[in-house]
Amino acid sequence: MDVSQYLEIFLDETREHLQSLNTEILNLEQDPENEDTINEIFRAAHSLKGMAGTMGYKRMQTLTHDMENVFSEVRNGTIKIKSHMIDILFQCLDALEEYTTNIQESSDEGTNENEALIKLLNDCLKPDGDEAAEEEAGKTTEPETAVQPSASDSKWNDIPLDEAQRHVLGEAQKQGKKIYGVTVKVQESCILKAARSFLVFKAVEELGEIAISSPSVQDIEDEKFDLDFTIIVITESSLEEILSSVKSVSEIEDAVGAEMVIGEAPEETPEQETKEPKIAVQPQTPPATKKEAPAKPAQTGAAKPEKKGNSKAVGNRTVRVDIEKLDVLMNLVSELIIAKNSLVSASTQNVSGSNAAVDSQIEYLENVTTSLHESVMKVRMVPIESVVNKFPRMIRDLTKKLNKKMELHMSGEETELDRTVVDEIGDPLMHLLRNSADHGLESAEIRAERGKPEVGSIYLDAYQDGNNVVIEVRDDGNGIDVEKVRNKAIERGTVTQEQAVNMSDKEIIDLLFLPSFSTAKEVTDVSGRGVGLDVVKSKIEMLGGEVEVKTRLGEGSTWTIRLPLTLAIIQALMVEVGGEKYAISLNSVTTLENIAPSDVKLVQSEEVIHLRGSVIPLVRLNEVLDIESTRKENENMVVAIVKKGDKQAGLVVDKLMGQQEIVIKSLGKFIGKSKLISGATILGDGEVALILDANVLI
Repeated sequence: MDVSQYLEIFLDETREHLQSLNTEILNLEQDPENEDTINEIFRAAHSLKGMAGTMGYKRMQTLTHDMENVFSEVRNGTIKIKSHMIDILFQCLDALEEYTTNIQESSDEGTNENEALIKLLNDCLKPDGDEAAEEEAGKTTEPETAVQPSASDSKWNDIPLDEAQRHVLGEAQKQGKKIYGVTVKVQESCILKAARSFLVFKAVEELGEIAISSPSVQDIEDEKFDLDFTIIVITESSLEEILSSVKSVSEIEDAVGAEMVIGEAPEETPEQETKEPKIAVQPQTPPATKKEAPAKPAQTGAAKPEKKGNSKAVGNRTVRVDIEKLDVLMNLVSELIIAKNSLVSASTQNVSGSNAAVDSQIEYLENVTTSLHESVMKVRMVPIESVVNKFPRMIRDLTKKLNKKMELHMSGEETELDRTVVDEIGDPLMHLLRNSADHGLESAEIRAERGKPEVGSIYLDAYQDGNNVVIEVRDDGNGIDVEKVRNKAIERGTVTQEQAVNMSDKEIIDLLFLPSFSTAKEVTDVSGRGVGLDVVKSKIEMLGGEVEVKTRLGEGSTWTIRLPLTLAIIQALMVEVGGEKYAISLNSVTTLENIAPSDVKLVQSEEVIHLRGSVIPLVRLNEVLDIESTRKENENMVVAIVKKGDKQAGLVVDKLMGQQEIVIKSLGKFIGKSKLISGATILGDGEVALILDANVLI
């Protein structure tokens, strides 16, 4: 069975389950007795096991199976959740994450058996008390102590065998192969019983040969059975392996089995012809404490996707969309087709007033396309919770690693961003949080001396601001020591003594974003190498955003990231400078002003204007772009007031061309490292207009 077509779905659902497990195990640590949390963890582990088994990832299946066993015992009240168990479970999640990464990159889970983790999980199953006694109790060598299937489960005994079937089974037995009877129970909630049965057959056939089934294979395919069916298997594998492979299939409630011993067929007499063949059954259900046995490569390889020499890493390329959003999108597409047909019809008419008809349809077409764009944007938008939900686990680990007490408070997880932006924002946020935990928050002793709560607080807030999304990372720690940064910059030769004295606090703090700049006294596995903030700044700017920091010594710091909602299509202000057309994102533009040359003042040799109580510096775009302005000196200036955080600037242009919806095109390597040009767009007349990044000019 080729399952490679389901690989992307498998990866998406695996990540969802892993995130759910991370969240629920964190909740379990706070409330170990919460039954809902325990049941949710059990269900997630069970689903992961079934998915991994179906895809042929045996190592992943084994690990999740053992996790499921632990929570099965927790649900039954046999064992209690303890702190060391939480640590073990998180290690298991890390191992599963490693498997998932390997599968994404190469379609193979790797070779790590994680035997140490599996042993730790099995140790959790041992009750408190004398371990030696427990080990003795766990042995099932005596037939009297073996767990036997009930009479109702042993349905393989009731399968009538004809002479040919007995001969086949007998010959297999003489060759040293084992014969097992297995009864498979399907969950009552299962909708596609035939599909699950097919997966069971495929799983068993990897380990052996199915000689007989009851009901017949055809009846099973036609779902002509209740909630269970029975098979007789010829195999060289253990019963434990057979049962484990069956249970790995999703929506299989249970599987029981025993070894069958086929005796010699007696000579038939008239009386014997009506009797069922004698089948001696040797109960041999394996102990539940050990489930893993390495399968043969030739067997397991059949279930795995075929690897290709030039296989590429499989990315997360799916977006789950609300059906209502898709309905709106479909309706708009229909309207677009109608508008197009009307436009074609109107253009072919040779009657008076046809131009008016065309203009009307073009206006209608524009309205529809605008609505279509908005709808498509909504389809591409996903909540940032998929990224931020992994951070509570990270803060928990840092709490132990740094020996600090800290809490993470999050808000705005439902805030939506374009999928491409969400995929890239994880690393910058992780760096900022680690920076707050390591450098920002003080130790419990220092916090107590300063009259602060013993537990430090880190806040992650997200909210929408116009056409931007703002994400803030703040803490109530020590804040940034500006003088320390200034001295470090002088020491490293980043700036001279004279330059450092004349630099403002903000300019000094901005030095932290330089590559390899760090104030840490020692390098640890958490931070200190000076690469974190550099990564943050470069990544955010690559996404068309900005990052700034505000700090107060002794009170804490706030890191603010501002990102565009989408990277594909934006509303832009089209302007002309020196006869060339340029686009400026409307997200940055606050107002348009007509300024007389006499209103321009000089402050410290810089041109400024006084506008509604604010002093705003002027930036002449023709000078920045090194082109000659077409505006006459005595003419009033057209100024676009742009804003970046708390800062404002006035961009002087020659002419306004109006507002336009533009599609952003990357320039690749055609324009070096110019930060002023963020891309280009193709206008309706075929001309190319460069897109200016106003944030660089402020």
